[in-house]
Amino acid sequence: MGTSKTHIEFDVKSIRKDFPILKREVSGKPLIYFDNAATSQTPQQVIDVIVDYYSNYNANIHRGVHSLSQEATDKYEQARKKIQSHFNAKHVHEIIFTSGTTHGINLVANGFSSLLKKGDEIIVSALEHHSNIVPWQMLCERTGATLRVLPMNEDGELILSEFDNILNDNTKLVFVNHISNALGTINPIETIIEKAHKVGAAVLVDGAQSCPHIKPDLQKLDVDFYVCSAHKMCGPTGVGMLYGKQEWLEKLPPYQGGGEMIAEVSFEKTTYAGLPHKFEAGTPNICGGIAFGAAIDYMNSIGFENIAAYENELLGYATQKLLDIDGVKIYGTSKHKTSVISFNVGNIHPYDIGTLLDKMGIAVRTGHHCAQPIMDFYGIPGTIRASFMFYNTKEEIDNFISGLRKTIAMLS
Repeated sequence: MGTSKTHIEFDVKSIRKDFPILKREVSGKPLIYFDNAATSQTPQQVIDVIVDYYSNYNANIHRGVHSLSQEATDKYEQARKKIQSHFNAKHVHEIIFTSGTTHGINLVANGFSSLLKKGDEIIVSALEHHSNIVPWQMLCERTGATLRVLPMNEDGELILSEFDNILNDNTKLVFVNHISNALGTINPIETIIEKAHKVGAAVLVDGAQSCPHIKPDLQKLDVDFYVCSAHKMCGPTGVGMLYGKQEWLEKLPPYQGGGEMIAEVSFEKTTYAGLPHKFEAGTPNICGGIAFGAAIDYMNSIGFENIAAYENELLGYATQKLLDIDGVKIYGTSKHKTSVISFNVGNIHPYDIGTLLDKMGIAVRTGHHCAQPIMDFYGIPGTIRASFMFYNTKEEIDNFISGLRKTIAMLS
């Protein structure tokens, strides 16, 4: 493992050359980008694919007999196959292109509107992003089902013993993120999936924060639905993936009506297309889908084991440096976490620290991170969140710590 880490540390300089934005300055200082949990940066290899699409074969897909349309269709469907292979889905038609994680969650929630009734229960974890809370609240309002919450502890971990208490034969759906965007906690989704399936409940996992750092094996997990976004994985915004087991996707009604998702249309009756087109109404983000595939290629070229080892080293290094500063409190202290650190400093408001760090060229996220129930649990308005990717360095962390010390001195 030591050799691997040294190798990746040596390579990080060449990796950084792939990312044009890392060369820019903010407020006259070199950019230090520690907001990767919100959106990762995009390598030139993916940018080139986007430019190539619009320069050479920009055309609508699946409908045209002309060469450009056929070429665009081939590239788009090749990207779907890349995603299937990367996540080890059983069938390529189990991969639905979406506009992102939130779209995928809403698609499933809408579909279950016709499958749930009063007396049914659904479970959501206390660690969720708002996009994995609000759609399920709306679903309960429409169906009369009851929303139950799997609680968390002070370390930012789910209390699995409570899961056994609230899971029962009325439970139809369970929702949990693979990794918390606010705290970095890696949740025990294998155990949650196994327990939920024993009572016949389906499980949706929000993988937005996990997919940039690990490589989920969807067949091994035996998960029913899995969602993620390309923009967290070095890809473009506005495109993502919903994976669903074939039997579940066939049960759910279409989310939207329009072109592409139909088989036959008359004014008397419409029949729907098979998977995956049943859930892909209208002209999709063609370029985005192709670039999503390119981003997966790029990350696999570096290797997810290498990424995980290096990012874990950054996490440990930054955590220790932060804890050396008086008044710093880190939220989310699970032993199983990824390269996200949420923290506060004494009584200083997170926004004030984030604003001053920006003047030093350091980009962090401040606020509740669309996870307000977590902040309410801790009784705080929000946190400062520093989140790292494989193109960040220890030198950047040192500069961040130096900037943070200056900021604290200015605000104290």
